Amino acid sequence: MFKILVVEDDKDLNRTVCSFLNQSGYEAVGCLNASDAYDAMYETVFDLIVSDIMMPDIDGFEFVKTVRSLNEDIPVLFMTARDDFASKQRGYRVGVDDYMVKPIDLDELFLRIGALLRRAKIASSRRIEIGDFLMDVDEHTAYLDGEEISLTAREFSLLYKLLSYPKKTFTRTQLMDEFWDADTLSGPRTVDVYMTKLRNKLSACDSFEIVTVHGLGYKAVIK
Repeated sequence: MFKILVVEDDKDLNRTVCSFLNQSGYEAVGCLNASDAYDAMYETVFDLIVSDIMMPDIDGFEFVKTVRSLNEDIPVLFMTARDDFASKQRGYRVGVDDYMVKPIDLDELFLRIGALLRRAKIASSRRIEIGDFLMDVDEHTAYLDGEEISLTAREFSLLYKLLSYPKKTFTRTQLMDEFWDADTLSGPRTVDVYMTKLRNKLSACDSFEIVTVHGLGYKAVIK
C-alpha cells in the first residue's frame, strides 16, 4: 500500500484529504506543519507528499527544498490557494512535480496522485518502454526497434519528461523553466524548434506521438 504524507495546516482540510485517501486505497498520514512532517518522514518512508505552501514557521517552498536535499525522487504535489504564476514557477523550481489550486477537487487529486506514483515507478526503473521504443536514463540512450536514435541531452530530457506523464500537457513556459537556464535569452517558442526536431527523429515510431495542444504546449499520446 502506498503511503502518502499530507502537510496542511488547515485541520479540517487535512482530515478530509487524509480520510479520502485512506478510503481510496492509500495510507495517508497528516501533519499540520513542516516540523511535524520532518519527524514523520524520519519514522516512515513515504511514497508521495502532498503539501500546502502557506504554513506557519516553515513554508512549503522551504519544506520542499529540504525534502529535495534528502530525497530527489519522491513525488511532491503542492495543494495551495496561491494561483499566481510566480508561485507556480517557484514551486516547480524548488522541485515540486505537480500543482493544484484550492478549492481541491478530491477526484482530480486522486487522479494526479496516481499519475505521480506511476511516474515514480518509471523513475525508479530508470527506463521507459513503449512498444518498440526504449529510453534508458542510465545509458542516456534511446532505441527504436533496436536501433539507437541520436538525441541531444536536452532532446532526451524533454522527451523523457513527456513520456513519463502520458496525456499530460506541459506548457512551453513549464518546459523552459525546467530545461533551460534562468538567464537564457531564448523565448518559449524555442520549445517548438525542439519538438519539431524530436518529431523528425521519431517519424518512424508508431507507439506514441508528440501532440501540440494549441495555445498551451505539448503532450505525449500513446497509441
